[in-house]
Amino acid sequence: MPPPVELEECLRACSVHSGKLVGSLDPRRTALAEALRRLLALWATQEQSMPTATTGGLLRRGARAAGGGSGLGNELLDALLAVGDKAVVCGYDDELNLTLLISDTILTHRRNSRAGWRLRGRLLEAMGLPVAAAEAYERYLDLTKEDGFGVRARVDGIRAATSARAELLALLERGVPDSTRFSAGPATDVWAEGLAAHAAGDQQGAQARLVGALLAMDRAGTAEQEVQEALSHYLDLSTAQHTRPTPELTRALALYADIRRNRMRGPVPEPLFGGVRWLGLGEFRNRIADRSVCLVANSGKVGESGMGAEIDGYDLVVRFNSYRIDPAHTGERTDIHVTIHKHAFNWDKPADIRLVLGGNSPDWKYSVRNKLVPGAQTYVNDESLRWPVRNIGGWTQEQFSGIPTSGFNMLWLLDFLDVSPTLDLIGFDFYESGAYRLPEAMKLAITNVHEYGSEKAWVMERAQSVSGMRISLR
Repeated sequence: MPPPVELEECLRACSVHSGKLVGSLDPRRTALAEALRRLLALWATQEQSMPTATTGGLLRRGARAAGGGSGLGNELLDALLAVGDKAVVCGYDDELNLTLLISDTILTHRRNSRAGWRLRGRLLEAMGLPVAAAEAYERYLDLTKEDGFGVRARVDGIRAATSARAELLALLERGVPDSTRFSAGPATDVWAEGLAAHAAGDQQGAQARLVGALLAMDRAGTAEQEVQEALSHYLDLSTAQHTRPTPELTRALALYADIRRNRMRGPVPEPLFGGVRWLGLGEFRNRIADRSVCLVANSGKVGESGMGAEIDGYDLVVRFNSYRIDPAHTGERTDIHVTIHKHAFNWDKPADIRLVLGGNSPDWKYSVRNKLVPGAQTYVNDESLRWPVRNIGGWTQEQFSGIPTSGFNMLWLLDFLDVSPTLDLIGFDFYESGAYRLPEAMKLAITNVHEYGSEKAWVMERAQSVSGMRISLR
């Protein structure tokens, strides 16, 4: 367990850090500043609503606020997690230290907080401590049933990369026996001596010092990023010395590749993702043409609809993000899974087509590479279908200021293509009846970045009929 931290200490540190961000032009710090503003506004509101003369009053108020019994109420917990999320993304030392304080505070008051342990794992990864991160992630996995964030793959990747790194360093140590003489010294100094020896043409002396420095870094627990950078530099120098790599160097390069690949994503049983094929706009149109389509919402009333058999009667059943299956109410088939790239809920569930959506191209590419589950789908969309409302429809922020939901992106696309004789929406009440998702995803808030009212108005303008749970656009 992390060292105990009082809530008031953490909140005051957040207040101080907020002042440091004034005038920052870094968009990551700007987002952090906004999360801090919301947290501090909530803190002030709770402080004013329950006046007290004692210094310990804040903690008692926090315990009573929004369902808390531990000193950290649910509202403050969510706000702290939001700050921690934005801070760890910044990646700077000051923000990582703030995240560490937030993580310690959350786990002091909520020792079984799943989000708290996941935040701690992300923080420890950012700090270059992957083994400690894996331990935190495993605490998270022990507390959850649905791994919607792909944490198990990260743990598997850390374990595999750690094993490959140990094997690589052992290989280098065996190949350069003199390196052990230098592995006890200060790694930075020994590394500098090795580079100097290399520049002077003393390749044997350089090799012994550089490998010794790598061993010293490993034993001292140097941040993962620094060790990987040093390994890359050493292997570059070694490769440059050989017109044809030796078997030992070839093996070292393969192990380094294993380290990098496994840290980017967990071990992949089949690099080609089970033979998945890319799906562009034209081919997607061909695959839905002349077929009846049913889009099933993740709304509360779907979970008690009794429409399972009717839903499965359509040619194509479309589900979204963290959909939940209860055959009597939701049906069982999923032909098309439409999901935002940020989460990995249901990515392991079989679907003929998986449409992964995202507004930012680099982030979308990273998620497709690192979260797609081999063999779980036949087709996955290419970038032509990444963000239909904006990229195909050309809708600007002025036309539609909110972030289009996965459901709206999909139904807009189907309406735009206009090749389905039946296009029905089941349970689309735009969350008026609440959410019906996987249990783990029920912890996620119904976000306010979407314009549910505008999406509903667009749908109702085009509805051919509305009957109970069903809205028919065709």
